[in-house]
Amino acid sequence: MLDAHLVVERDRFRLDLQLRIDSGEVVALLGPNGAGKTTALRALAGLQPLSAGYIRLNGQTLADPDRRLWTPTERRSIGVVFQDYLLFPHLSALENVAFGPRSHGLPRRDARARAAGWLSRVGLAEQARARPRQLSGGQAQRVALARALAVDPALLLLDEPLAALDARTRLDTRAQLHRHLAEHPGATLLVTHDPLDALVLAERLVIIEDGCVVQEGDAATITAQPRTDYVARLVGLNLYRGRASEHTVHIGPGFTLTVADAATGEVFVAFPPAAVALHTHRPDGSPRNTWPAVVTGIQRHGDNVRVQLAGPDGIAAAADVTPAAAGALRLDPGQQVWAAVKATETRTYPA
Repeated sequence: MLDAHLVVERDRFRLDLQLRIDSGEVVALLGPNGAGKTTALRALAGLQPLSAGYIRLNGQTLADPDRRLWTPTERRSIGVVFQDYLLFPHLSALENVAFGPRSHGLPRRDARARAAGWLSRVGLAEQARARPRQLSGGQAQRVALARALAVDPALLLLDEPLAALDARTRLDTRAQLHRHLAEHPGATLLVTHDPLDALVLAERLVIIEDGCVVQEGDAATITAQPRTDYVARLVGLNLYRGRASEHTVHIGPGFTLTVADAATGEVFVAFPPAAVALHTHRPDGSPRNTWPAVVTGIQRHGDNVRVQLAGPDGIAAAADVTPAAAGALRLDPGQQVWAAVKATETRTYPA
């Protein structure tokens, strides 16, 4: 089990993160660039000293600046899979995996036997003699994972482990990684910016912005009730904060939304981009949630077209429309449109 309070002060940035991961649990650490994800991983691995706080793993204190206690990286029961895998180019796959056990004092023959076993478990027994340059991206990722697990780590750290793979390889490797993580008895921390990796691989999500936790919980809780713009974008929702009075929420001086759920006080209002209808003219019947907007961006999003909008008081929104609808509307950046959302499509919850 990992119990850590990571405080790292560097230049103008401060990371202040409390983290607890049980044995056998996979936790995903997400956040925008510069949020502190890599700093947290490096601190746990012993590559970045703490300014304050502590790191305890299975009851053993690995770092505590107040007690001037710091355990070197090689003496921590931690395995790391780096984003670029960092395999030794001059060693075979077998020797790469055997490196960790040998560093922990296992005799060469025993280390190689353990490495061969791990290569077999990740489906690469036939690639044991191959050098890293002879491996595909997915194979290199599995060798890196086998190398990290071969030392039986109490904590496994994964730094964007699928980021370097193409889309098809990523899909297959994600499924294999999920199986291996389910079998790992220790704690696992997955650092990623990809919500799909987090949702598929992790049991719990910890989301940080500017060095602090902004939301934590299982995937269902976070996707149902995002609490920051970043989290809302992550799970694919439009999110606004305002003051509610029964079924009306005042978002800005000139922007209100009629919502399905009656509420009072500070609330969040969320709805999916698919709930936003676009019109070239104000729609007949004037749905209660209708506002003028300007198209600021257009891009493919799965089978649909994601349209970015700027509305009154700088209120931004995203709308998903079919390619046929986008063609019929003749959408272009800078175009004036009307956006509409039914009250029944909104979800309201306390801020």
